[in-house]
Amino acid sequence: MRIKLTPYTTSLFCCSVILPSAALAEANEDVFRLSPILINGQAEETDDDSESVVATELWVGGKVATSIQDTPASVSVITEKEIQQRGASTTEEVLQYTPGTVTGYYGADDRTDFYQIRGFNASTYRDGLYLGSLFDVREDPFAYERVEVIRGANSTLFGPAEPGGSINFVSKTPKFDEFSSAYLTYGSHDHKEIGIDMNDTLDENDTLAYRLTAKVKDSDREYDYSKDDSQFVMSGLTWQPNNKTSATLLVDYLNTDASANSSGAPFDKEYDRSTFFGEPDFNYQDVERTNISAQINHSLDNGLKVSSNLRYTDSTNRYGYTYITDSSSRVGDTVSRGFIATDTAIQEFSGNLLGQYDIRFDRLDSSTVFGIEYQDSSKTENSAWGTATSIDVNNIVYSGAPSVLTPYADKKTDYQTQAAFLQQNLAWDDKYILSIGARHDDIDVFEDDYQNDTETKSNFSENTFRSALTYKFSDQVSAYISQVESVSPPSVGTEIVRGDQTEIGAKFSTSDLNAIFSVAIYDLEKSNVNIAVAQDDGSIDREVIGKNRVKGVDLEVRAELTESVSLSGGYSYMDSEVTEDDTYEGKDFATTPQHSASLWGHYILPRQDMSIGLGARYVGSYYFDAANSKKSEAAVTLDASFSYDITQATQLAMNISNLLDEQHVVGSGTADFYNRGRDITMTVNHAW
Repeated sequence: MRIKLTPYTTSLFCCSVILPSAALAEANEDVFRLSPILINGQAEETDDDSESVVATELWVGGKVATSIQDTPASVSVITEKEIQQRGASTTEEVLQYTPGTVTGYYGADDRTDFYQIRGFNASTYRDGLYLGSLFDVREDPFAYERVEVIRGANSTLFGPAEPGGSINFVSKTPKFDEFSSAYLTYGSHDHKEIGIDMNDTLDENDTLAYRLTAKVKDSDREYDYSKDDSQFVMSGLTWQPNNKTSATLLVDYLNTDASANSSGAPFDKEYDRSTFFGEPDFNYQDVERTNISAQINHSLDNGLKVSSNLRYTDSTNRYGYTYITDSSSRVGDTVSRGFIATDTAIQEFSGNLLGQYDIRFDRLDSSTVFGIEYQDSSKTENSAWGTATSIDVNNIVYSGAPSVLTPYADKKTDYQTQAAFLQQNLAWDDKYILSIGARHDDIDVFEDDYQNDTETKSNFSENTFRSALTYKFSDQVSAYISQVESVSPPSVGTEIVRGDQTEIGAKFSTSDLNAIFSVAIYDLEKSNVNIAVAQDDGSIDREVIGKNRVKGVDLEVRAELTESVSLSGGYSYMDSEVTEDDTYEGKDFATTPQHSASLWGHYILPRQDMSIGLGARYVGSYYFDAANSKKSEAAVTLDASFSYDITQATQLAMNISNLLDEQHVVGSGTADFYNRGRDITMTVNHAW
């Protein structure tokens, strides 16, 4: 038997290679699967994420089957089935049961999703193309078939990226099949939601398929005077004239009309989550985003495959809110407050052109991946602030929106990067897998600061390298060692931020059980770390830390023990330390618990038409700031679900987040932010 070698380095390095599903069934005799592009017809079919919580393949860069078993990195795949079981409606909720990941550490600050991987920020991607980091648009999980988490530095694979890890959203694309479903949801905080997902072919020869995915939400949030309304629609068209060529066009539109922030809570005691210390007339976030994406693939007969992904984005994000600035030394019941508002607009084009050549030399299998990538984005940002009237915490009286604000930022930033990369993967005797790669990025950043009437340009030329060696003890057991690097997306006037990681890991699966177990031990270092530090007067200053380092262990299990019982979860240990800095040397990272663990279980009752789910999330104590002046309490949060099949096509489901309504502080700066309270939703889903 020839090895089914699908190195992680190739798949991620390719970023956005996408093949039609029919190409995965192409039959060729005596060929092998050495890379993410499938060239043997005898390989198993790709994952069906709607049918299992256990993914066996990594789709980074698109629907390209890449064996997780042979991937020399610590990865997690949250499938569509698990997302539905848990009723996850935000990225934070999707990632809650992922090892090494901390989410929601600013509670009801609702401007964005908050998450860290291995103590650092993470970058997000959609079908392998860059989306952004924190303070970008909140993604809607309903748009995606799965969410993939790759822990650790990844710049050789993705380009400029945060060192903590990468999160890749895999879009729902047209299938050459007929299916449709619709759902209706009602829940806590007057949550009303309706959605539809329709797919079919358009011709008798099955060469043209379409898909329409849409939802509308009308809801409040858990605090007073709030709202959480949104509309999303995505349409796709795939043309597949044969099993070697495909082209897909996706267009999606997102509109959000919501509250930006709960404003936090004072320090002196624990307050009810519904209490609002901001201003009802000044708490808004309006988002409007349009994406146009194209995916083109072609396979030649000589072992060469070419592909290209393109995406254009037009996005606006406006928010404003009132924040409180409390102090531990405050005397009396009056708390100071301030106003802040920001308007941003982004236009971005990104794309790549990729090639892959696979060949065999007797006992040696070889796969070479090469390509170029390009990104050109323009962002305008206008920000202003003002002093608000103080508020009495025991006698809340609102004073209204500000009549005027003082501008503090008015700028336009143009960001452009060109990259070239090469990746070589070699497999010897079905046992030894060597992956080496290099990438070069030229990055130009130009900032026109209208506020200060200055223009600044910075040029960066960065090389990143990656190497990994995997040894396969058998088809079920593999071990690896890897060395990877990262370069964070830079800004003008700053030093380049680099990350470096060494990782040793192992993975285990069994032939008689649909499960995968993994362990990874890592040492991750990041230099020139830019952090935000809250001041006593409520202002935020930026500081640069010389060098941070985290050592840790990640354990994960995803298993379907029987046809009725499934489990997913893990454990993480993180030992973080600032290793070089005049101010913070020897301190722990902020928002980095030493211990965290989670487990989600789902059980289908013997009567087969009912199921229950129960999950537990443990997050150990962590510091809120770089100075290690204040610390959280360790906490356990429970989640639950129940579903009943009314008919074979209609299901009623109930999901409960934070079952016991446990309350604790998850973030603290100028105010305390609590974890989200109990949330109950009821959903009726009908498929046809």
